[in-house]
Amino acid sequence: MDLLEQLIIDRIRKEGPLSFKTYMDMALYYPGLGYYSSPETTIGREGDFYTSPHLHPVFGAMIGKQLMEMWIMMGRPADFHAVEIGAGTGYLCRDMFDYLLQPSEDLSLSEDKSGFLRTLRYVIVEPYEHFQRIQKELLRGTLQKPLPAPRMQRGLEGNILWKKSLREFASGIKGCVLSNELLDAFPVHVIEMDAGLKEVYVTCDRERFREELHQPGTDEIARYLGQFHIQLEQGYRTEINLEIKKWLEDINTVLSQGFVLTIDYGYTAKEYYDGHRSKGTLLCYHNHVLNENPYQNIGKQDITAHVNFSSLKKWGEESGLMTVGYSSQGPFFVSSGIDEVITELYADSPDYLAEISKIKGLILPQGMGESHSILIQYKGDQLPELRGFALRNHVENL
Repeated sequence: MDLLEQLIIDRIRKEGPLSFKTYMDMALYYPGLGYYSSPETTIGREGDFYTSPHLHPVFGAMIGKQLMEMWIMMGRPADFHAVEIGAGTGYLCRDMFDYLLQPSEDLSLSEDKSGFLRTLRYVIVEPYEHFQRIQKELLRGTLQKPLPAPRMQRGLEGNILWKKSLREFASGIKGCVLSNELLDAFPVHVIEMDAGLKEVYVTCDRERFREELHQPGTDEIARYLGQFHIQLEQGYRTEINLEIKKWLEDINTVLSQGFVLTIDYGYTAKEYYDGHRSKGTLLCYHNHVLNENPYQNIGKQDITAHVNFSSLKKWGEESGLMTVGYSSQGPFFVSSGIDEVITELYADSPDYLAEISKIKGLILPQGMGESHSILIQYKGDQLPELRGFALRNHVENL
């Protein structure tokens, strides 16, 4: 038996059954042993799963293009912070800077890139030292690249920074807080309708985990169901992510003006809690193999639940964040000009067709183009219009 599994069992024997949320939190984040907190965890093609930045560098380029548009819309502030929470191995950051540092035949675009780079402060919020080491190793070459004129005398060392939490920001910032596949790994409450509303708890018989149904451990669960007008039939089982609310409140404290860019897989509340989705969305990933058993491979497999994007909109607006738009990833990137970026980066490449084949996975409905959604929120005086939502904006469905 692994140490983490034994620690969970010991806690159950001491305290009694644990809520699934507590179990999931230990399985993913227990210091040094949880899936994300363990130095042994590998993300990417060699690990248990991969995300859009692992699929193709154009993903990072598109995020860079979007951040530059935000900077321009905010009046080109002298200091623009891009704060990435949960950067994984650092691919998004590297690919974004590679795009922004590449000169363009379009003189206006090149000037925008140069101006944006001279004001950009890219901050990776990463609590785990092993991920910081991986990120810094990947970005070593990027950090040594010079800024465009007139600041050729130094590299990008001052433009890419690391912090362990949002609390390390001394004052409010202007810019964008972004995340990619972060919220799906927040620990969730699991509930089930069984002669009334019940919450799933985890206990053990000897060395085997099993579930029990108890009264919800917090009134916030019933309040959540009321907020999103959710009515569940007998036997219906699903998840509730209450951590998102605290996350948005923390962002609102740090952000004085700017955007929140969230990319993840999920649904609107109406879709999430539809009658046909009666078993919930909880999934596990181990060696790129999908399973539905969170009680195996403890500390060695990812545990995820889809995101209720309606909660981001509602709780964000309660925190002072206006909702700019909501769209699936494919239409957003197409509307944002992914064709322009592809031409700019690969028009002269002998592998042009091969690059296009890989990029399709980011935008086609059969891939991440439909499974992943983008929600952008804004804190400021006037709601801006972003190019990415010109083709499709389903904010009214949230």
